[in-house]
Amino acid sequence: MLRLITCYCALIFLFPNALFAQKDQLKGWHLLDASQDLYYGISLNKAYQFLQSTNKLPKKTIVAVLDSGVDTTHEDLKKNLWRNPKEIPGNGIDDDKNGYIDDVYGWNFLGGKDGRSIKKASNERTRVYHKWKDQFLDKTIDTSLLNNSEKATYTMWQKAANAMNFSQEEQMDILFIELTTKAMKRHDKVIRQEMGKEEYTCEQLEQFEPITKIGKDAKIGYLTCIKMMGIDGDEKNTYTLNELTEYIEGKKENFESKEKAPYNYRAEIIKDNYDDFADQYYGNNDVMGPGPVHGTHVSGIIAAQRNNAIGVDGVANDAQIMTLRVVPDGDEYDKDVALAIRYAVNNGAKVINMSFGKSFSPEKKWVDSAVKYAEQKDVLLVHASGNESENIDEKEKYPNAWLTQWKTKAKNFITVGASSDTNIEPSIAADFSNYGKENVDVFAPGVKIYSTLPGGNQYGNLQGTSMSAPIVTGLAALIRSYYPQLTAIEVKQIIEQTISKPDSNIVCIKPGEKKEKISFADLCKTGGIVNAYNAVILANEIKIASPAAKNNQPLKTSKLLQ
Repeated sequence: MLRLITCYCALIFLFPNALFAQKDQLKGWHLLDASQDLYYGISLNKAYQFLQSTNKLPKKTIVAVLDSGVDTTHEDLKKNLWRNPKEIPGNGIDDDKNGYIDDVYGWNFLGGKDGRSIKKASNERTRVYHKWKDQFLDKTIDTSLLNNSEKATYTMWQKAANAMNFSQEEQMDILFIELTTKAMKRHDKVIRQEMGKEEYTCEQLEQFEPITKIGKDAKIGYLTCIKMMGIDGDEKNTYTLNELTEYIEGKKENFESKEKAPYNYRAEIIKDNYDDFADQYYGNNDVMGPGPVHGTHVSGIIAAQRNNAIGVDGVANDAQIMTLRVVPDGDEYDKDVALAIRYAVNNGAKVINMSFGKSFSPEKKWVDSAVKYAEQKDVLLVHASGNESENIDEKEKYPNAWLTQWKTKAKNFITVGASSDTNIEPSIAADFSNYGKENVDVFAPGVKIYSTLPGGNQYGNLQGTSMSAPIVTGLAALIRSYYPQLTAIEVKQIIEQTISKPDSNIVCIKPGEKKEKISFADLCKTGGIVNAYNAVILANEIKIASPAAKNNQPLKTSKLLQ
């Protein structure tokens, strides 16, 4: 899965104290306005001020979050969760007869009928390699004898086989991370004893004055490791160490995966016939699952309750979050993604957020069909571009807008890269973000994004294109709430046509290792960052669904935006 953990292996060396500065100022920076607040956010407050002046009454808009699970008890989320109106909670009956029993908040496609859930899964590359290993490894394959489908399978397997060859540099990198993590754990043990508590953030540790020399050394050592690893200072020690441990274990399993097939947790827990798409009614209603950090954070960005004097403000004030659990620690399965999209569409979602991705998609046809179904039903899909600092015009990521069977791009699909701010980082483009002039549509803030976290009404910063996508999802939901007459395609066009283009004098560094300067306009199709204020102004001008939009032609742009 292409998520925030990528940031851990960046090994960015930071100047002392730079990591933890401007803490209060950074909270919610992604909502600010570049001209008024000097942070390149999405101008959300200006958007709401404009909407209030129109006296429009918003309608509730259902937003499906396909992710790792959501903490449905969180104080800032529970009032904005979708509840299935046709389902009676806890009666063990499929009241709405949709095949899913007690699907009150959504559905867990990673669950078993016995109530258990998959937490961990292998990456798709490994699954592809071992599925066809006996058929292709060390065999002479005459591709002229293969049909198109067989050729595609063989080509995909060859790509997976080549990707199973790990470089010495990759192995050295993980060794460095492992040694650093072990040092952090030693320091952490001492710090917890000295502080007299099990959890702390780096800000709290910086304020703490140890009494003993070993405590002082542990404090310096832990903070130095955090800065070396480029980890956000708002993260709690327990979360940081757990994430690093899981990352190391996953990488080690990857190194061993060429010789050792991954354990099939799906067969043990879910027990569906994965190769049969007609076998659809598996899973359970535990939408929180065993690892809801990512999904809870994403949901808060979209729809944390606004103006309640606690926590954070989501982008959309009238969004209802439908929770669909499809993302384990590892790569998601195509079947789960396709079924979740269909579930969302069939149950009234108008926008779907997909903050996940992978480099292989053996059953892309299932996902493509679901995307096409969403397009036909007027549902907008928003997808994160990924965190590998790669050009996805050259290295394909999945899911994507290209519908292979129809040989065209889906018109209801937005791919989002991650922007930053030069008050936070040297570049307005996030260093980790994927990009692409053809296949990334827009950028949105994705660095140090403050939102909801599970486990007792917690909050904190995470970063990644996983955080950028829900900002765009929230904006789409906002538009569809106030302007429900607009189609999904029109909303996509509005978002793309009303981006804010950074000034040419703002530093933009091409994501990746070379650190070369580049024009921000070259990183995505529109060349800009989404802007809520501009978007609602244009949306307000469109009274009915226009023929131009139905033909995927540009909408008439407001004079205010020209």
